[in-house]
Amino acid sequence: MSAYILILDDDADVATAAQLLLRRRYGQVATLCDPVGLPALLARGVPDVVLLDLNFTPGSINGAEGLALLDVLRAQSRPPAVIAMTAYADVPLAVEALKRGAGDFITKPWDNARLIAAVDQALARRESVRGGATGSPELMGSSRAMQELKALIASVAPTEANVMVLGENGVGKELVARAIHAASRRAAGTMLAVDMGALPESTFESELFGHRKGSFTDAKADRAGRFQAARGGSLFLDEIGNMPLAAQAKLLTALERREVTPIGADKPESIDVRIISATNLEEARLFDPLVFRADLLFRLNTIVIRVPPLRERREDVPLLVQHYLKLYEAQYERPARNLSAVAMDALLRHDWPGNVRALRHACERAVILGQGAEYAINDFGLAAANAATAVAVAPVGTITVAPPVTAPAASTSGDLTLDAIERAAIAATLAQFNGNISHAAKTLGISRAALYRKLGKHGI
Repeated sequence: MSAYILILDDDADVATAAQLLLRRRYGQVATLCDPVGLPALLARGVPDVVLLDLNFTPGSINGAEGLALLDVLRAQSRPPAVIAMTAYADVPLAVEALKRGAGDFITKPWDNARLIAAVDQALARRESVRGGATGSPELMGSSRAMQELKALIASVAPTEANVMVLGENGVGKELVARAIHAASRRAAGTMLAVDMGALPESTFESELFGHRKGSFTDAKADRAGRFQAARGGSLFLDEIGNMPLAAQAKLLTALERREVTPIGADKPESIDVRIISATNLEEARLFDPLVFRADLLFRLNTIVIRVPPLRERREDVPLLVQHYLKLYEAQYERPARNLSAVAMDALLRHDWPGNVRALRHACERAVILGQGAEYAINDFGLAAANAATAVAVAPVGTITVAPPVTAPAASTSGDLTLDAIERAAIAATLAQFNGNISHAAKTLGISRAALYRKLGKHGI
C-alpha cells in the first residue's frame, strides 16, 4: 500500500534527493520549499509522513519556524507522523521537536537506510494509533481480557520498572507501550520508538549511543543517540527478540551501568530512560540461549504484559467493527450502512490471525468496496482469506500437507491474476510460520515493512 510523503525543506537539492530516494519505495512523494504553501497543500490532503526541516530563513538557527509548522501539522484532524530533519549541531533542537510531537529526527546529511527505516517506523506508528478522538481502537473493549490488560497498565505505569510487552503481530503492543508512558511520571518527556530488528548491526552503537565527530568516515559532527535523545522519558525497543546476540551484549552493558559511551568518546554519559520492550516471539523462545541472553532478559522483563490476541476476546469484535466502519465511512465520505447478521456472525467466528490490524484493514476494504444496502461478508474479504488458509494447510487423512509457496491457492478457483497469486503466496507463507512476520518476510525475500503494506493491500 503506497504512502503519501511530504518533504518540507528550504533547500531544493536536499528535498529532491530525499524525493528520489523515497519515491521508489512509497510512490507519492511531494516536496515543498516554501512553508507559505503548506495550508494550500494540506487542504488538498494531509500526508501520511512529513519530513520537516526546522529552519527556513537564511541565517536562522533557533528552529522557531519549524516548531511553528510542527504545531500546524499536529493540529490537523488526522495529523501526519512528523520526522524532524536537522543539521548535526541542532540535536538539542531536534529533541525539543520530539517533545512537541515529532516522532523521530534525522540528521543531515542522512544515511539512506536510516532515512527509509525512520519513514517505515513513522508509518507503522501512525497505523497503530489512528482512530482519532475516540481513542486507541486496539485498546478498546470491555472483555475480561481487556479489563485485566488496562488494570495492569494502570498499575505498572506509575513505577519505574522496565516492562516487556508480549503478543502476536497486530495486537497493539506499541499502543500498550504508549499507554504506559502516558500514565507514567515521565509523560512530559519524550517516548522514542526504535525497531531493533531493523537496525543494522554495523550502526547499532551509533544509533543508540551516539558518536563523536571523526570517530568513523561519515561522522562529520557529534551526534546524540536514542538513549540521550529520550533522556527523562521512555525508550520503546520494538522487535527486541530479533536482535543479534552481539548487539544484545552491548545493550546489556548500557542497562547494567546506566551509562553509554558514544563512539569515539573518552568518557561515558549517564542515561535516564525507562525501557519498554516488545516482541512477537513466543515467550519460551526468549529463554533459549541461542536466541536471547538470559541476563538481558532479566533486565528487561521486570514486568511482563501479555496482550491477548483478538480470538481470545471475541466479544470485543462488534465494538471494534462498528468503530472502524464509522471511521472509514467518514474518511472516505461513504454513507453509513448497517452490518448484516450473517456478516457479523462470520466476523465473530473468524480467528483473525492478523488480530486488530487485520480487522481494521477488513473494515476499510468493506467501506471501499461494499455496494449493497448493508455490509455483507464478502465485502470484508474473509471468504478469500479462509479459502487461502484452507489450501495453504490442507488435511489429507491424518496428515497435514503444506504446499510450496509456488502453488498459490488462487489457482484452484481459476483466479490467476498477479494480485491473487501474490495474496495466496503471502497467506501460505504466514500459515507456514504461524503468523510470524519476520520469518515470512525473510522467506518471501521482502522487508517486514513491505510485508505489512502487502497485508494491508490484500486485506490479510
